[in-house]
Order: sequence, then C-alpha cells, then structure tokens
Amino acid sequence: MNLSVLEAIAGRRSVRAFLPDAVSDEVIHRILEAASRAPSGTNIQPWEVHVVTGSARDRIAQAARAAAEAGEMELEYAYLPAEMQEPWLSRRRAIGYALYETQGIARDDYPARKASMLRNYDFFGAPIGLFFCMDRRHALGAWLDCGMFMQNVMVAARHFGLETCPQQAWCDIGPVVHRELGIPDTLMLLSGMAVGYEDKEAPVNALCSPREPVEVFTRWHRN
Repeated sequence: MNLSVLEAIAGRRSVRAFLPDAVSDEVIHRILEAASRAPSGTNIQPWEVHVVTGSARDRIAQAARAAAEAGEMELEYAYLPAEMQEPWLSRRRAIGYALYETQGIARDDYPARKASMLRNYDFFGAPIGLFFCMDRRHALGAWLDCGMFMQNVMVAARHFGLETCPQQAWCDIGPVVHRELGIPDTLMLLSGMAVGYEDKEAPVNALCSPREPVEVFTRWHRN
C-alpha cells in the first residue's frame, strides 16, 4: 500500500474485526525489522517479540478464552490508575460506549459486553498474534523504548495493507501466555497485538476514536 508516513500514522486505528487471510512470515519479518529502528536508551533494545500463528495461535486463543470465562484473571502489571480522574475518565467512557454502539450492544447488556471483551482472546479473528515482552529488571525508560517499537510495528504494518489492534487485555491473563508460549517469568508481558487484513464490512471497524486538538495538549514556550 502506497502510504506516506503521515497517512500511515494518521490512519492508524485499532481494528477489531479481521479477515482470516494468511499473512506471510516474510511480511511479519519485514515489519519487525523496520520497527527495530525504534530508538532506545543507550541502544539497549529491550523488546522481545513472540509471534503466534497457525496451531499455536489457536491453542493460546483457546486457553486464554477458557481462563477468562472462568474468571482466572491475574494482572501482569497495573495499566490504569486505581481511581481514574477527569478528563481521562470521560474519554474512556466515551470510547467504550461508542464501541458498544457499533456492535449494537446496550450499555446495560453486561453478557454482551463480556462477549465483546472475550473476542480479544481470539485476536478479533486475525491470523497473527504478537506478544511484546521485556526483562523485568529494566527501569521505566525501557517502557518508553518498547512503546516506540510497538508504534513502529503498527505503522509499518500499514505499508503492507495490514491493520493492527494493540491488546493490553492479554496482560489480564499473563500466566496463560507465559505457560502456553514458554515465556520465562523473568520477562514481563507488555502487550499483545492482533495483525491481519481488516474486515471492511464489519460495523465495529467504522469506529475511529477522537483525538484532542493540538491546542489542548500543547504548550508553547518562546521566551
């Protein structure tokens, strides 16, 4: 896909319905190779990626869904503050309600909301799942490094006509991922990510989360 850098960034969104069409190992390799140009403090390159496809993808999806349905949740780390404040609380609620609306789910339909959440553990139908890890001994700077690496993955994927969905939901059942993929406890699971071709007919993919204007989050210092 012939996208400019700005087009690839501005058009990126979290896709939640994918086609089953296969993605070649070569394409994933090229995406990860390009993403590895992300900066990192003193070039430590703290990221480690686990790619699941084929039967491995199906196996971990089945195990994860079973654990989630049974309520066997164990957080890998705290992603959100214990008490969300404004303006972040309103933003979070707004995107949640908008997501349910695209799926025809009423706000008080909790079984349907749970079923929607569980789709995370099938990678929303994507044929490729990525898991991003780093050694637990790293400090806060490595989180920044890994975030830039993940952003590169998502933008580079669009060059090949692919879309993505970063999935912190996998970190709610971290032990399942560690066990199924043989990831040692010395590594922290940072995020999962679905990768594949977008199902453009799926209503849920019409959702594009809003962004605040530059004027809201920017302060200029001239003197």
